[in-house]
Amino acid sequence: MSASPAPDLAAVKAYLLGLQDRICAALAEEDGQAGFTAEEWTRPEGGGGRTRILAVGAVFEKAGVGFSHVTGATLPPSATAHRPELAGRPWVAMGVSLVIHPRNPRVPTSHANVRFFSTTPADGSAPVWWFGGGFDLTPYYGYEEDCVHWHSVARDALAPFGAEHYPRFKKWCDDYFFLKHRGEPRGIGGVFFDDFSALGFEKSFALMRAVGDAYLPAYRPIVARRKLTPTTAAERDWQLYRRGRYVEFNLVWDRGTLFGLQSGGRTESILMSLPPLVRWDYGRAPLPGTEEHRLHTDFLRPRAWADGA
Repeated sequence: MSASPAPDLAAVKAYLLGLQDRICAALAEEDGQAGFTAEEWTRPEGGGGRTRILAVGAVFEKAGVGFSHVTGATLPPSATAHRPELAGRPWVAMGVSLVIHPRNPRVPTSHANVRFFSTTPADGSAPVWWFGGGFDLTPYYGYEEDCVHWHSVARDALAPFGAEHYPRFKKWCDDYFFLKHRGEPRGIGGVFFDDFSALGFEKSFALMRAVGDAYLPAYRPIVARRKLTPTTAAERDWQLYRRGRYVEFNLVWDRGTLFGLQSGGRTESILMSLPPLVRWDYGRAPLPGTEEHRLHTDFLRPRAWADGA
């Protein structure tokens, strides 16, 4: 985090609104059948947002891409885990967050978000601000080609800012998107960062934009490769079962979900990340030698994907 002269909130907001527009247009084009509906909303505590949902598409069973710009008088604990002295201070937050649930089990679920926070310290000094974000991939069936592509795009997006950022943010993603109660990763990771201001406002903002801009080049080629793959009812059943892990993480561990709920956010927009259909089966485990089992043994573990390993 940084305490420096006031950042350019207007520039951040303009970028985020444009990013939402670009992502929705590209995903609607990839789907080819359904478009996004849009809903503008406000919150009594201050600010509002624009939620866009694509439902019952040809490719995407549910896709949610939300923009929010909200303010509050008391910053909740979920946003100050590393700076507890800022708890209870006035704040402003804005970001774009998305979760894409495909119809075909051979297409992975994807998640991305980029965000900005600013708050005023109790002593009236300069605002304390930081950026956060990232993207991660949750396959139901593993394809090494897709994983290498996903991580290579992430690595290349961060390379101009220093070689140290990708390995650090990859590990952060592997550690963060982990279901502690299950002892397993949510997916094959990607990159994740938070509380970031180390490069100063302009360069930190540029890094956040690089991550946001990399999402479509990372995800859309994977969708295009897999969306017409023949599939079976058994594979669909496995997809719905594995979606249960996604729900568990978002409701139990996700910091963004907790912040939204603790700060009096709009519940419909906060929970748009949940899939439309999901199942839980008691004691279920994949049979050894199957693709489902290989997902666990070969893919749901940290690997140096960008190096092809």
